[in-house]
Amino acid sequence: MSTTPTFGQRLREATGRLGPLCAGIDPHRALVESWGLAYDLDGLRAFTRACVEAFGGHVAVVKPQSAFFEVFGSAGVAVLEEAVRDLRAAGTLVLVDAKRGDIGTTMDAYAEAFLGKDAVDAPDAVTVSPYLGYGSLRPAIDLAEQTGRGVFVLALTSNPEGPEVQHAVRDGRSVAGTVVAGATADNATAAARGELGHVGLVVGATVGTAVQDLGLDLAAVNGALLAPGVGAQGGTAEDLKRVFGDALSNVLPASSREVLGAGPDVVALRDRAARTSEAMAALLS
Repeated sequence: MSTTPTFGQRLREATGRLGPLCAGIDPHRALVESWGLAYDLDGLRAFTRACVEAFGGHVAVVKPQSAFFEVFGSAGVAVLEEAVRDLRAAGTLVLVDAKRGDIGTTMDAYAEAFLGKDAVDAPDAVTVSPYLGYGSLRPAIDLAEQTGRGVFVLALTSNPEGPEVQHAVRDGRSVAGTVVAGATADNATAAARGELGHVGLVVGATVGTAVQDLGLDLAAVNGALLAPGVGAQGGTAEDLKRVFGDALSNVLPASSREVLGAGPDVVALRDRAARTSEAMAALLS
């Protein structure tokens, strides 16, 4: 039996040590330029290095948005890979927000790219999209378990268009309900050991009563619940308690804009992240 810590164990350890915050690295044009940087490869590199220096070893989880690096081509992806490597070396878990999803050999390749044992500068986890069917994610889910990594599956998002797909019902169960059921089943072995599973969900902090309306049991998932929308996007303590209920202890609140607004000064970024993490912990208590 392997003694390598699972993703769930590593996540519990990191958040216990550094707090619950998942800090984003979102170098979109407006934010990069607000830091006084040019929106080019050098600006991307400077922005990312400041975030890595500020967050590495000080924040439990960092979530780079892959698209903002991919827009600069292979050189931008190289900046992302360097950030992943440096953050992990500093003791911070990295969740690449890539939202990959496909079928067959294409999904196999996505899984190997982000989660495989030979992946280049592989992160600790990746976001995936289940809207070709939860079963289409099997290559990523299984490979993540084998390599001690995690996946975060989109379940209930707060964008206005989300409900038309996620709330749709077939054979008495919503699409979101199918995703929740799949994650619950995949985390069952970890649950039996009293550990957090390797399959997390993305559930917006501002989805209102959707969890109750759809009859979802998020506590039974026994996985981390990435919660965008807290802080600057309006999510409050009341929102978190309404949305997550008994699963509140598994919530991983995500904040990008609120923290990154303190840049470009590294010390200011680090201080803002620390204060935000403390505020998130208070919201979850």
